[in-house]
Amino acid sequence: MPTEPETEYDPELGRKFIFVTGGVMSGLGKGITAASTGRLLKNAGFDVTAVKIDPYLNVDAGTMNPFQHGEVYVLKDGGEVDLDLGNYERFLDEDMTFDHNITTGKTYQHVIENERAGDYLGKTVQIIPHITDDIKRRIREAATGNDVCIIEVGGTVGDIEGMPYLEALRQFAHEEDDDDILFAHVTLVPYSKNGEQKTKPTQHSVKELRSIGLQPDILVGRCEDKLDIDTREKIALFCDVPTEAVFSNPDVADIYHVPLIVEEEGLDEYVMKQLDIASEALPPEQRENRWRELVTQETTGEVNIALVGKYDLEDAYMSVHESLKHAGLETNVEVTVDWVDSDEMSDHHTDRLHDADAIIVPGGFGSRGTQGKIEAIRYARDRDVPFLGLCLGFQMAVVEFARNVLGLEGAHSAELDEDTPHPVIDILPEQYEVEDMGGTMRLGAHETDIKPGTLAHELYSSTSCTERHRHRYEVNPEYIDRLEAEGMTFSGRADNRMEILELPDHPYFIGTQFHPEFRSRPTRASPPFVGLVEAVLDAQTADSAAETGVSH
Repeated sequence: MPTEPETEYDPELGRKFIFVTGGVMSGLGKGITAASTGRLLKNAGFDVTAVKIDPYLNVDAGTMNPFQHGEVYVLKDGGEVDLDLGNYERFLDEDMTFDHNITTGKTYQHVIENERAGDYLGKTVQIIPHITDDIKRRIREAATGNDVCIIEVGGTVGDIEGMPYLEALRQFAHEEDDDDILFAHVTLVPYSKNGEQKTKPTQHSVKELRSIGLQPDILVGRCEDKLDIDTREKIALFCDVPTEAVFSNPDVADIYHVPLIVEEEGLDEYVMKQLDIASEALPPEQRENRWRELVTQETTGEVNIALVGKYDLEDAYMSVHESLKHAGLETNVEVTVDWVDSDEMSDHHTDRLHDADAIIVPGGFGSRGTQGKIEAIRYARDRDVPFLGLCLGFQMAVVEFARNVLGLEGAHSAELDEDTPHPVIDILPEQYEVEDMGGTMRLGAHETDIKPGTLAHELYSSTSCTERHRHRYEVNPEYIDRLEAEGMTFSGRADNRMEILELPDHPYFIGTQFHPEFRSRPTRASPPFVGLVEAVLDAQTADSAAETGVSH
């Protein structure tokens, strides 16, 4: 696990702070609203970073079930964090660190460790000032070196878990200049049965916020449609903000259109004006425009990808979904994702894969659904269907090959079957003595050497790549020679670790021990995902040529 920061905060750095809170209900999209605003500020020439506050007692997200909190997102320094950090990295195209995720567990653990070390001798250690001071320190240190730092407070106003954070923000506001801080509050504006936009939930949410001592400078209404002018004026009147400080964030078909909506609403310009940085912004004609060009381009085709996993929850595979979108943006096609329950897959039930142009088996933990993933991999290998395996998907590709090509009956991962006669996947040597579950896997960015002349070399256009990892088990070195003798190529290695596999005689069959989805961006798609989509397009072109009798 990444260590606590040792640096001292420089007050000359990290000049402006935008605090984003939410009301009425969680999951409204305040993170996307904040990330979209940050994207526009970056387009205007500012250095922007973000902090996500999660009020749960977990130190990090690493041991949390995807059903409860979506995927665990891994940062370059190995921090296991909330999936919202993934959105911030994708929108801002900036690499975050573990310091950019603040949790109650992390904060309390640090303060208690300080108390045990004698740092507070003679003092009663309390939430105020010790916990709140630690929260403020973390925010300032994460902001260092940037023009603007956006801080999203998880949960909703009124949650008991979030009270220390809101108190810390109240103190923060008194310690900084007025034009260095902005409070934005995102609330739900529902429709009544007669089609009227209702403002009462927003009024009550702001009342709760003000009772804590925080007055929002900006209100963003999440509604199916844009807020009516009457609705905006009513919210402004009852929540004590100017009408021009009330903005809409209506539903959109895709989250990558939210920056365009925010820009149309003028939220970014209002923020720059309130923070007194408008004069430093690039003129509109000089601002970065590639984002708009990418997300508004007309697509020229469609590909259907089967995602074979055990979680019937899109958030559990969010980065994989988003990486496929990014690959679609780069190749100018619409990518549709069909989730296939690996629990229902078997040797005789692969019907759900028949319409798939390509197959992805993502990462995961536990034995449930494993056999279905192996059958999906066999289907892709036997039928020349483009395939991408990620982490566990990479490992199950080795297992499938060992069983069905090498003929090693019962071959498996020792993680999933301790009694397997052929542990082609085995525990990492440094993991033998590990007892704690949290933050102890092989985590974060590691460099992989790529063999020239391979598919991996073609994809990355380099003899090395740096990608993020999250695993305890890897390919057993005792089986590598036998696997390669039968046609499997390990084209990416890190010392004696197998990082990338491929089948040279297959149209597109590649697996990665690492998670390339964590470094994919809308403006910089991940090479393995782009390669997968391009392989489908090549197959479609070949099929079309064959149907028309034209040689390809």
